[in-house]
This record gives sequence, structure tokens and C-alpha cells, in this order.
Amino acid sequence: MKSALLAAVATSALLLAAPAFAQGVKIGILNDQSGVYADYGGKYSVEAAKMAIEDFGGEVLGQKIEMVTADHQNKPDLATSIARRWYDVENVDMITELTTSSVALAIHELSKEKKKIDIVVGAATSRLTGDACQPYGFHWAYDTRALGVGTGGALTKAGGDTWFFLTADYAFGYALEKDTSEIVTANGGKVAGSVRVPLNSSDFSSFLLQAQSSKAKIVGLANAGLDTTNSIKQAAEFGIVSGGQKLAGLLMTLAEVNGLGLQAAQGLVLTEGYYWDLNDRTRHFGERFFKRTSRMPNMIQAGTYSATLSYLKAVKAAGTKDPDAVAKKLKELPVDDDFAQGGKVLENGRMVHDMYLFEVKKPSESKKPWDYYKLLATVPGDKAFFAAKDSGCPLTK
Repeated sequence: MKSALLAAVATSALLLAAPAFAQGVKIGILNDQSGVYADYGGKYSVEAAKMAIEDFGGEVLGQKIEMVTADHQNKPDLATSIARRWYDVENVDMITELTTSSVALAIHELSKEKKKIDIVVGAATSRLTGDACQPYGFHWAYDTRALGVGTGGALTKAGGDTWFFLTADYAFGYALEKDTSEIVTANGGKVAGSVRVPLNSSDFSSFLLQAQSSKAKIVGLANAGLDTTNSIKQAAEFGIVSGGQKLAGLLMTLAEVNGLGLQAAQGLVLTEGYYWDLNDRTRHFGERFFKRTSRMPNMIQAGTYSATLSYLKAVKAAGTKDPDAVAKKLKELPVDDDFAQGGKVLENGRMVHDMYLFEVKKPSESKKPWDYYKLLATVPGDKAFFAAKDSGCPLTK
């Protein structure tokens, strides 16, 4: 009787364990799918992650790769609740995309607590691999430091030596203003002032009037997504550019340029880590993505593809999905894919790769759909991003 009972208990334990083993590797895409950043990442980042899973073959270590997605609505408490359930109940192994810096910082902390890997793509703050770095956290496509070096450095050197910032009133905006201000002053420029603007604002008039009255040569838009496009549209109504000031879209991607149209966006200078028409590899990925979505990818969507693919390569190389082993492999393996060639991951989790300074074309210069950018300069990765030792990350001390 006793042996039969033990056998039954053992069988029950195996049955309970089976689903967790059978589920294989599970990846979560957590981002804004309905709000101000829905075009910037959104469902298009989900599609990019699907492409990475398919390109990898749909399984790793003989197990199926699964994906779950959710809309965090730019709310850190909601995002944390979803991520906690994913980690504790649904056996999610890695979470990526993570648009919105306040969300990314919260998930970064939770991932550290749970010893789970997260790869941030959509959020910008350089704190993720700075003072908030942790052993299981990674940052992929770009950050506020790289944007500051690219756009801030270029415009200041070109004579735009006084700046006024319209800054999104949360972690991302603060980091982007800080990192860009440091680059501006390092290049001999001055910051005339700044104003903080609530996320998802519809009326920028009072903020734009402050920027106009500052007489600064450059109005730095330390915002993103619909906030950027709306502030640019309203700036035109106030005659900001026609009055002699220049707008700098400090975080602007192909998605926002497409939303504005070339007539409104022409002449804007911006920095991205990817452009579909850069080379044969970027064109190949862009065309595949277009067939699935009817639009070309920006650096967030292409970066989500790269982050997902890199995670799966690291699992395969480690021979296990154990987070410590996978994190070690992520930092060892080069990043060479349709997003970045010659990329490398530093010990603070920052993936370093070249960034690109672009000017938005005039309508007359665009020869085909989505032909939006002129390449002004390539910013080498080691110039764009902080070195690990200079990032403020405790892991590097």
C-alpha cells in the first residue's frame, strides 16, 4: 500500500512538472499597444519578435518557443503586475521591448528580484545600464546618451549653440534632457532653459511660447511618439521654425516621420540605430517586414527582432535557459544580424553598435515610398554609448 502511494505521488509530481517542461522557452513582449507609443513600437514590435522566432526555427534545445504579449498602457504598476504574473505563474523566461522608461526601470528591478532576463529595446534612459544596471538586464537599440551624442552634438557643432528643451515629464524625458545637455555644453553650447510637459499632452501652446521667448537657436524635443509629432505640428502653427529657431527631434523614428509626412518633417535632424535603406541586409529585413505589416520598421521594431534573436542564440549556446548561463552568453556572443553588424554587449548589459545621424528629405528628394532619410554621419558605437566603466553601473566597479 505504501509503495503504491509513493508511486502515485511520484506520478503526480511528474504530471505536474510536465507542463512546465513541455512549454519550452517562453518570451514576453510587453509594450504600449494602444497609446502614445503604439506606432513607435506596438503591435509592429510583436510582429518583429515573431519573425525572429520563425527565423530561428521555432524551437531551441529541442523545445518549442512560445510568445506572449500585453499592453502596459505606459503604467509602471500595470506593467509590474503583468510581468510578475508572467514570471511567477506563466513561466516566462525573458521579457523584451519594454517601451517607456518608467516601465522599463520597474521591470528591470523585478527581473533582478526574480533572476529573469529582460532586454529593453523601446525605452531610452541610459540609467538602465548606469546606476540601475543589474546582472540580468540588457539594453539594446539606443539610449539617451547615444541620442544626445548624435543629434545634440551635431547640431551644436553646426552652430546651434543655445538650447531650450520641451521635456516629457518622466524618467525618459529627464534622462534625455540631461544627457543631451551634457553633450551640448561639452561642445561649447549653453542651455537657456527647459519646461516639463505631461505625457500624452494634446496642447503644447504654453510650452512652445516659452521656447519661442527663450530665443534659443535650438528647441530640443525631449519627447517621443505622438508627443513629438503633435509638438512639431503645433510648432509650425506658432511659426517657431519660420521665425528662425530650429527643432531637434531628440527621439524620433521612421514611424513618427511617416506620421508627420515629409512636408512637415523635412529638414529635421535625428538619430536612429537602424534605417531600412542603409545596406543590403537592412533592406532585406525591411522588405520582409513590409510584406507582413505594410510599413517599414524603425529602430525599435528592428531592435526587438535583434534582441529576441540574440536571446535565442544565447540559450542555444549556453545549452540551457538558466538565466545566469544565458546572461553570460549574451555578453560573450557578437551581435551580427539584420539590425546591427559588429555589435557587442558590455558587462553592464549595454549592446554597443553604430548609430546614424539623418536629415529628413524634402518631398522632392524622396524617390519611392518610405524613402525618408539622408545619411549625414555614422556615429561609431564606442563614441555613441558610455563605456562600461563610465556608465555608473555598480557591476563594473
